[in-house]
Amino acid sequence: MLIPYVLLAVSLQRAHGYLIEEYLKGLGFFSLEMSTLYRTLRQLEKDGLLLSTWEAGPAGPARRVYTLSDAGRAWLDSGAVALEGYRAMIDRFFGLYGDLAAADTTTRKKEGKRPK
Repeated sequence: MLIPYVLLAVSLQRAHGYLIEEYLKGLGFFSLEMSTLYRTLRQLEKDGLLLSTWEAGPAGPARRVYTLSDAGRAWLDSGAVALEGYRAMIDRFFGLYGDLAAADTTTRKKEGKRPK
């Protein structure tokens, strides 16, 4: 699940690792290790999905800034389509599960049993 989110983050603005990490944590990736993020960024660049350049930091050493390549944009677009399919499947699951839970509650009430 990390790759589509990283590509989305970089598609929104050019970013260095720390900024990408902050964006991901804002989306709920609280346990993301920086080593995992940097390994992912390097692999995405190696795969041609990201481009990077070194830029001087405002008050520190130079840092690698990432941008989305054309291939990265295509991957993000197709990944969004795939995730939409997964979302539809998950919605169906929870719809069916909700129906089951409601039926179970109704049955328990009719039988005079307490819900679990």
